[in-house]
Amino acid sequence: DMVVAQINLFKAVVSTQSTGDTDGKKYYDFLAAYSAVNQGHCHPRIVETLIEQAPILTLTSRAFYNNVLGEYEEFMTSLFGFDKLLPMNTGVEACETAVKLCRKWAYMVKGVPENKAKVLFAENNFWGRTIAACSSSSD
Repeated sequence: DMVVAQINLFKAVVSTQSTGDTDGKKYYDFLAAYSAVNQGHCHPRIVETLIEQAPILTLTSRAFYNNVLGEYEEFMTSLFGFDKLLPMNTGVEACETAVKLCRKWAYMVKGVPENKAKVLFAENNFWGRTIAACSSSSD
């Protein structure tokens, strides 16, 4: 059986891959920040890599040039055998892009009349807090 517990995060004790509540009960963190940082808390290899990378480049937008985006795109397109890549910062960006691609495919490939495409979603899904994500979820 799945155990669902609400943790008092204001006083949570954080260690490597687990967290604990104010009563000292330990939990493995499989949720973190929904999915944006789902690696858990303070994994030593992730912390080490973060410390190594942070002085170089922490986060950048595709709106601004940086000297590593092209190299990354070339590596990823070669790895997966695609000719294009659209890097995302969050899962909700990826899902919203997927919805747009599905609609475009319906119009261009299947011949669905303009503004008549329908996208189906699984019940009780969660993929973010944008208007599109919340509108498509029963969660």
